[in-house]
Amino acid sequence: MAQHQQHSAAGEPDLYRDTWVRYLGYANEVGESFRALVPKALVWATYGVSTAYVTADAADKGRRAAQKTTDGSGRTADITVAVVDTFVWQGLASVAIPGFTINRICAASLYLMGRATRWPLPVRKWATTAIGLSAIPFIITPIDRSVDFLLDSSLRKLYTTHDKKPEESRPT
Repeated sequence: MAQHQQHSAAGEPDLYRDTWVRYLGYANEVGESFRALVPKALVWATYGVSTAYVTADAADKGRRAAQKTTDGSGRTADITVAVVDTFVWQGLASVAIPGFTINRICAASLYLMGRATRWPLPVRKWATTAIGLSAIPFIITPIDRSVDFLLDSSLRKLYTTHDKKPEESRPT
């Protein structure tokens, strides 16, 4: 999730980017960190929380685009671009890529500790969880930047919005 603040036309903070609600997007990374310790159903539930966050943010950006567009020409396109761009960006940057990354970091650390230490399995599982949780802050910015580059190089070249370039409609 990008750290930038995005304010509406009225100047109020963006609920999905500037408040504690933003942390709901990290739920699946936390779930992946705890995968070795909790039932898999609980891990999948964290993906539900993150996906609900992504969906709500996309809907909010569509609503904001609808409020900004006063004339009829291009209104549907502006709303569609706002929703699709936000959903794809958030889906990749907040759910899919970080979840996969933390999953692989945790799996590798559990495997390597099993090969390199004589620690009992419960200790290795807790250490794996600690490693996963501690990795979260380090993966966010590189993933966000990579998703920006990916979308700027692909999807965002496909659309423009009424009176905007694609880069002006991206989530922040």
